[in-house]
Amino acid sequence: MMVRVTDRDGQERELEALEGWRLMEVIRDWGLPIKAECGGACSCATCHVYVDPDWLGKLHPPLAEEIERLDDAFDVRPNSRLSCQILMSEALDGLKVTLAPELA
Repeated sequence: MMVRVTDRDGQERELEALEGWRLMEVIRDWGLPIKAECGGACSCATCHVYVDPDWLGKLHPPLAEEIERLDDAFDVRPNSRLSCQILMSEALDGLKVTLAPELA
């Protein structure tokens, strides 16, 4: 399955993803600049992405912990999610996201 990630320079990349992997792991393992400091524990918000609006309804709703952590993120929008909380599945084949800006 594939995921399309737009980096902070506006370049879209198509990345191969494995079922059951966190989106954060896919992005990180393909070498895109995502900090993911906590390694997927939902405790840092450094894996913040913007989900394409067409895909938002296909994701499970964020849990309270993720919503609280997004309070620590920069430039949060209605389509903001933490990529460590998105598990890849066949239903998400073709998912489109954009890396959110990092704190300076």
